[in-house]
Amino acid sequence: MPSQRHNNNMNFFGKRTLFLGAHPDDIELGCGALIHNIAKKTDILCVTLSDNQRNPNLKNVKDEHIESMRILGVPQEKVLFGPFTTRIFQDSRQEILEYFLKLRRDFKPDLIFVHSKQDVHQDHNTMTEEALRAFRGITVLGFDVVRSSYGFFPHFLAEVTEEDADKKIEALAQYETYRNVYYFNSELTRSIMVRHGALAEVPFAEGFDILRIVGRFGE
Repeated sequence: MPSQRHNNNMNFFGKRTLFLGAHPDDIELGCGALIHNIAKKTDILCVTLSDNQRNPNLKNVKDEHIESMRILGVPQEKVLFGPFTTRIFQDSRQEILEYFLKLRRDFKPDLIFVHSKQDVHQDHNTMTEEALRAFRGITVLGFDVVRSSYGFFPHFLAEVTEEDADKKIEALAQYETYRNVYYFNSELTRSIMVRHGALAEVPFAEGFDILRIVGRFGE
């Protein structure tokens, strides 16, 4: 997986990159800038396990998610929704595992992003555990959703551009449903990317924890 640039930073890549989120908005909150950065460089598939349509207050979030992903450069045919019910993923562990195994067979990802293991939301935690089972032998990185992660610290930093950061903020602004929710605040979103950038000594970055790295040393 890795190679070296002249400044000793590691290049990482995936010809087929899979982003897994529990609910609409999770993937953008955790990875939006990175998705915009790589959308034209790799085959991306974004899969959200619950569309939240059983909640009458969240009827618009499915369409808001599709529009958000479009702004990040991901077409609608690359945005999938699973059949699972919010807040009770733990009751569907085997079904989630089998769903992920089918994704593995059909998409054949070589790089995967899912919720951090530091995330205490029951759905987030369950799907990360099942992803690690289903995608053994594949690199898996964990993203942070600020409202439900405790003790998260990014040990894998991915540089992004200011344009990527702006597009992430624009994408999240498509969620009219969450307009007044604190973790959608644009200043908070930008400050997180600036902080991760400071850790990487670049202007902007997104941060992940390392759930599994599968690599090969190249000369």
